[in-house]
Amino acid sequence: MRGSTGTFIPRPGAAPLHRQVLAQAAMESRLMLRNGEQLLLAVVIPVIVLIGGVAGADRVGLDLEHSAVDVFAPGVLALAVMSTAFTSLAIATGFERRYGVIKRLGSSPLPRSGLLAGKIGGLLLIEVLQVLVISIVALALDWDPEPGVLGAVLAVILGTAAFASLGLFISGVLRAEATLAAANLVYLLLMAGGAVVLPSSAYGAFGHVVHWLPSGALGGAMREALIDGTTAWSELLVLLAWAVLGTALTARTFKWE
Repeated sequence: MRGSTGTFIPRPGAAPLHRQVLAQAAMESRLMLRNGEQLLLAVVIPVIVLIGGVAGADRVGLDLEHSAVDVFAPGVLALAVMSTAFTSLAIATGFERRYGVIKRLGSSPLPRSGLLAGKIGGLLLIEVLQVLVISIVALALDWDPEPGVLGAVLAVILGTAAFASLGLFISGVLRAEATLAAANLVYLLLMAGGAVVLPSSAYGAFGHVVHWLPSGALGGAMREALIDGTTAWSELLVLLAWAVLGTALTARTFKWE
């Protein structure tokens, strides 16, 4: 800062919280893009699920109300959000705790809420890339969406918040190796039976249960937004409830090391 005498006067102290959060978000996104395992979860696996699901839907006789690509594309977009916001974040944070990265951040002016906001911001940047890549592949497979922009954007934001808070909760209470195992197990279970890729109606009577899971709510919200062009307020409320629960658990239990 230049004083009245024309000299520069230092202004010690922490940067404003929003600048700390933006810096943390930029760092998180760069680290994820440099990690091949994270890119596998973020892009490669969802694309394989999309192509395989569309190609195999007729062969296995799936009874879908719309074309296979119209059903699978929103579900795979939801899967991509879950893979990045939950699995990738939980594993990365678990090993950051193990190697002391989180401890060092704990000694900085960045509060826990700022760390959570920065990580979510970094995830949203990665999810823009995911949406772009998956949408291009889906359009090449003759996807014809009915874009409900508001519903889709709210689903991505609330889904990211819900899964990120739950991922941070797991990584904050378990050791790195246990976090790795738990995050991958939960990811596989939700991908197969959590109504994220396929609608809850495909699960019979169990569909009434998975509808209340964050995976089922996110998948349902994305399908309503991109198939019917509407906003699924009930599913969004479910995601909001999970986000609030996960944030409260993380705030109370997260350990820096």
